[in-house]
Amino acid sequence: MLKRWQSLRAQLHPLASRLSRDPAHRLRSYQEVRQAAQLGFSIDVNRATVDDWLRLPGLSIRQAQGLVRLRQAGVQFHCLEDVAAALGVAPDSLRPLTPVLSFCYYEEHSGTLPSVSLNQATVQQLCGLPGVSPGLAQAIVQERSHGGPYRDLADLQRRLGLTPDLVQALIYYLRP
Repeated sequence: MLKRWQSLRAQLHPLASRLSRDPAHRLRSYQEVRQAAQLGFSIDVNRATVDDWLRLPGLSIRQAQGLVRLRQAGVQFHCLEDVAAALGVAPDSLRPLTPVLSFCYYEEHSGTLPSVSLNQATVQQLCGLPGVSPGLAQAIVQERSHGGPYRDLADLQRRLGLTPDLVQALIYYLRP
């Protein structure tokens, strides 16, 4: 039944036929983007491959590769503005793509990561965590010795002047 419906839909709408025949079909215009969205086509920005990104009009291979490299490095895109910032373009230039962009979120850190106590970890243990340089590990331990135990990660951030991005990355690895 489902195949019959898909076949009928493909006959009634040429774009549906092209999308079903060619998994790499590149949408040619923003009008096709809107039509594709109506047909149920979408791209999950946090799982998209280079080929997925290249299906969209106006994106270059370099832009697609850059977005995928960021995703592979652990960056998740939460909104159109995140994608625009990553590409170095104005959000309005990407707004016509929004009908087919899906912003799904994934828990990359599912309990299999090493976790250490912020108030008991040694410099060596802290250095084993992603994003923690030897200098930062030393600063964490020294500040803990000087100022007492950290109440929580917000206290760590305040006392060491850490960026929100770094603290966001560390929340998966440090516990009070």
